Amino acid sequence: MTNIRLFSSFTTLGSLLYAVLAFLPVTAFGQPLPAELKADLRMGGYVIVLRHGATVSDQARTDSMSKKDVPAQRQLNEQGRAQAKSIGDSMRKLKIPVALVLTSTVDRAVDTARLLGFGEVTATADLAESEAEVSPERNRRAQALRKLVAQRPPADNNVVIVSHKPNLVDAFGANWSDVHEGEASIFEPDGKGGYKLLARIQASTWAELAQLPD
Repeated sequence: MTNIRLFSSFTTLGSLLYAVLAFLPVTAFGQPLPAELKADLRMGGYVIVLRHGATVSDQARTDSMSKKDVPAQRQLNEQGRAQAKSIGDSMRKLKIPVALVLTSTVDRAVDTARLLGFGEVTATADLAESEAEVSPERNRRAQALRKLVAQRPPADNNVVIVSHKPNLVDAFGANWSDVHEGEASIFEPDGKGGYKLLARIQASTWAELAQLPD
């Protein structure tokens, strides 16, 4: 069964400026979503925020965020690599345009972004995994992610962002504490510093959407 959660809540942010972005379509909560979702995404103007793909679970306790300590970082497993490829392939089948892919500098996020197959990716420390404890840097990264989501993307295109669970929770709230690896959150920026969450989509759902008739 297609696993999509629809939302109609609106969040207002204080400031906008940052980098190019965009998310998803307009579907009201409870409506039969797939056909409208596909049509809206094809028109562009949305920001799709992905948590990186599935990882090697036994590396979780020893995970290191240090760029110099790459062997100690938690890496994508076979399922995670397959998820990223499938999401990218499905989005192309759905004819969803992507103008820009932004990613955390951490390996598992960079690999997810590249495996989507949309060409060059841009890595930024602003999207790297937040620290365990609250700090000015953690708060700054959360604000940076919100600003990216609030920025309207180029016409006829969407923006994809690949980041981490702590960043999503810090930026968007406790409802993201259950976000799965490979899950996408789709937002529509209003061009005034705010954005609307339209849907949350599990990694496997993209392939299901791609199989639905237009």
